[in-house]
Amino acid sequence: MSLHFGQEEFDAARRELDDIQLGGEWELLTENMGVKIYRLFDQETKLYEYKVVGVLSDCPAELCADVYMDLGYRKQWDTYVRELQEKEFDDHTAIYWVVKYPFPMSDRDYVYIRERKDFQVEGRTIYVVLARSSPNTPLAEKSGVIRVKDYKQSLVMETDGAGGTKVFLNYFDNPGGMIPNWLVNWAAKTGVPAFLTNMKKACDNYGKHCQKK
Repeated sequence: MSLHFGQEEFDAARRELDDIQLGGEWELLTENMGVKIYRLFDQETKLYEYKVVGVLSDCPAELCADVYMDLGYRKQWDTYVRELQEKEFDDHTAIYWVVKYPFPMSDRDYVYIRERKDFQVEGRTIYVVLARSSPNTPLAEKSGVIRVKDYKQSLVMETDGAGGTKVFLNYFDNPGGMIPNWLVNWAAKTGVPAFLTNMKKACDNYGKHCQKK
């Protein structure tokens, strides 16, 4: 698997901000406070892939992108983060992320690559962040922590024209282990709106965080 993202991957994600692709078996899972979550059942894993569209009000798009990319800051506002840091390897940089799971379940960790590109399109500024698992990254697994080996995410943001951010998110995550599929899918349904709410709060407080650096 490539350690880099191709231009076509960025373009495909960017286009979905204007024209979300819901062909095939995609279905609307829930709609709440202006956020729509769609899902697609994966026959192999018995889990769902998700697409999300919504608006973060009163949070400029560039600020949202900067907050999302700031790993050090995320450790302050995301209560599920146990460990999060960039690690350098011979030919690439990867991110190591440990997510807290409630007892008695084991924590999960991720090794993934991530890249951001900002696009100027007909007077619009669009921010695209791509991420996916990096199984070829030589980072040993830890005892008592389950490695998530199948993870991907695309995040696209631009201004909504009213001081907020229009957001498109596409992701799939197979946490492995013995977690019932219904619980994984329930967590996805409730976790996305909660994450966007926390992201909004993080954007509101980012100026204070930067002043303390």
